[in-house]
This record gives sequence, C-alpha cells and structure tokens, in this order.
Amino acid sequence: MNRYLTPAVRADLLEKMVFIGGPRQVGKTTLALGLLENGSETHPAYLNWDDVVSRKSLLQGALPGGQPLIILDEIHKYKAWRNLVKGFYDKNKSTKQFLVTGSAKLDHYRRGGDSLQGRYHYHRLHPLSLRELSETPSASDLEALLQFGGFPEPFLKANMRHWKRWQRERQTRVIRDDLTSLEHIKEVAQLELLADVLPDRVGSVLSVNNLRQDLSVAFETADRWIGILENLYFCFRIKPYGLPKLRAAKKEKKLYMWDWSVCTAPAARFENLVASNLLKYCHLQEDQEGEGMELNFIRDSAGREIDFVVVRNGKPLFGVECKTGDTGLSKHISYFSQRSPIPAFYQVHMGKKDYEVTDVKARVLPLTTFAAILGI
Repeated sequence: MNRYLTPAVRADLLEKMVFIGGPRQVGKTTLALGLLENGSETHPAYLNWDDVVSRKSLLQGALPGGQPLIILDEIHKYKAWRNLVKGFYDKNKSTKQFLVTGSAKLDHYRRGGDSLQGRYHYHRLHPLSLRELSETPSASDLEALLQFGGFPEPFLKANMRHWKRWQRERQTRVIRDDLTSLEHIKEVAQLELLADVLPDRVGSVLSVNNLRQDLSVAFETADRWIGILENLYFCFRIKPYGLPKLRAAKKEKKLYMWDWSVCTAPAARFENLVASNLLKYCHLQEDQEGEGMELNFIRDSAGREIDFVVVRNGKPLFGVECKTGDTGLSKHISYFSQRSPIPAFYQVHMGKKDYEVTDVKARVLPLTTFAAILGI
C-alpha cells in the first residue's frame, strides 16, 4: 500500500534530509523501504539503530557504498544522534540522500550536539484514514476503521483476535522499549497504568488533578508523564480556543489517542477518529505547505461545547461537532455561530443525511463526505 506521504517525501529528498516521525508500527519503515529498489529490511541502504551490525557501522562512520539513498531508522535512541547525522549529511550531501525515521518526536529529542536547523524537512506519518482507503470512502470503510483502527497491520488483517494481541504487544513495546530508552523513568508500572486509563478520558476535558490522585503522584509528575506519552505518539492533547467575548475555558485540555480503536465507548471512539483525521489535516498543512495550524475546541463556563475548531495562522477556519447519529443540528453550533468569528461549522455523523442550515453557516453531513471535502 502506497502511503499518502510518499510523493512529498520523494520531492523533499531532492532538497534536504527528510525526517519522518510517527507512532510505532504506523508504517514509517515500510514507507521508507518503498523508496528503495526492491527494498526490504535486508537492503544495504537500510540501517536500523536497534541492529548491532548497523549500529557498529554507524558509530564507525561507515556508510554502504553505491547507495544514493540512506535510511536511518530509530537512530534518535543514540544520545548524540544529531551530531552523527549532521556529519553524515554535510560530508555526503552532494552524492547521497538521507531519510531518518523514528517512533518518537524527532524535533523533541535533541540530545546534545549541533542543531540540524535548515538541513531537513519534517513529516509526521498518521494512521490510515478514509481518503487513503478510497477517493469515495463508504460506510463500510468507516466501520472497519472504527473497529480495527488505522494502523496498517491490524486494519489489513481485520481479525479481532489479531487486533487484541497486537494492541497488547504494541503498548508493551511503547512503554517498555521506546520510553525506557529515551527517558529516565523508574515508575514503569505506573506509566503502564496511566496508558491503560487514558482511553477512558477521551472526549471530555482532561483533569490532570484527578489522574494524579488515581496514580498517587504529584500533579507535575502526572502532567510530565502525559507529555512523555505525547512525545512517543501514544496520545495527543488539544487546547481550548479563546473567545474574548465569552467566558470560555482557558486551561484544561482534551485528550485523544493516536489509536482510536482502544476507546471502548462508541461515541468516544468516533470523536477520537474525527480528532485524528483533523490533526492529520493540520499536520499536512504544516509539514507540506508551511502553514501555522492548531486543532482546538470551544467550551464555555456553562458547559456549551464545540468539539473541534481548526485554526490557520491564528484565524479559525471551521468548527466541527461530532454525532454518531444523523440527528438535528446541535444547539451549541447555533449558539457559537452568533458569538464567534468562526466562518463555518460542520456536524459530522455516521448516517446518510446531508443538508445545510444557512442561518448559522452550518452543514450536517456524513463523515465520509466531510473526509472527501478535506482530502483526509
């Protein structure tokens, strides 16, 4: 399966190094190997830091000969990786292209050494979404994504037994392997407990204070742990969008999972899938077009809420409200349309109805149709 980032990565490799970040097992290595002729993990141009032989060669400064593209996988686990990569690039940039992949935020883990500023383009690879499956996604495509998530292996297997085993193994690898190799954390068991309880918080404003009581740790510790899981692409948080004329919530954030299939409540799972699709849209605009994008939400002191607001360069583009059924227009859209600068609202659902409510600049439509409009 060709992934959506492949054309952009090919083009950017002609200019600079390319970094690809994203969750573990989202398909980064498969995408990278697809750029090689007859690419596989045994290809001489593929160097994985977790492989002893590759690691030794890299530390010795030895790169495979006759290879125009070099793939460096998981090299961010080396504390001086930035200096190492900088040296490779500066010495060989006239004859070789470099693609760096990692399951942690490569922009975050800048450990020691000179900055690589100006030497690379950064892309974030997301799970599969509706438009990756089809130009005209169907209700069955949506159902499959909701059930098995957007990570290629469990989605393509489409088997519940495999999905359950994959889920357990992936979380263990993220916590036991990725986290412990990048952070000095002793309380691994509590981090695993945190990872277990976070899916139950999806769709509501996240109270770090309640979490720290459940975990019996300080507020700062709980907040830092969530930040670590964000840096490992395990979850992400979105901030409230400030409305100066309204008493809006300004501090607490909402949390979502990179793998929405771990949410047990159907409404939360659907909302998380929409959040992930909107974040994918924002990251594409940032990484490929250079726009300043934010994914926010609105919630006022009376509890009225719009699930998402997409903001570009400080200005709202549109708001999105999620409903599992194709019910009537949310009264919160009517309320905020009169009291905010948001120019358009979409209410997405899993049904078939598609109509506009022009008085409040809103459209009620299936998520499959909305995905086609945004190209996600």
